[in-house]
Amino acid sequence: MSTTPRLTALVADDEPDIRELLVTLFTLDGWDVLEAADGEVALSIARASIPDVAIVDIRMPKLDGYSTTRALRADPITAAMKIVILTASVRDSERDRALEAGADLYLRKPFGGRELAARVRALCGHA
Repeated sequence: MSTTPRLTALVADDEPDIRELLVTLFTLDGWDVLEAADGEVALSIARASIPDVAIVDIRMPKLDGYSTTRALRADPITAAMKIVILTASVRDSERDRALEAGADLYLRKPFGGRELAARVRALCGHA
């Protein structure tokens, strides 16, 4: 029996198919997974559960990924959480804005499941 604690990921994406894919991917990789369809819900879940990593889409209703990332960084409860921006945008300016907002990693859709899981595990120190 392993004594290594399970990691927890928060998946925040307004696209149900992408959210389901990410939940499945991380669950199969041994993570506990929380999910949100918008930035406001993501912030609420993050503050209540303090996951190891938040995987955030840029384009979401109510609160976009940039604002969600800035709010997570500004809150002492979630400031140290790892944040991955996962987006379909191919503009370098979007990547720059995400990193300036406080994202630790910026990845583009479509993504390879194994690579994504490995990169997020490495980011969380569990490679």
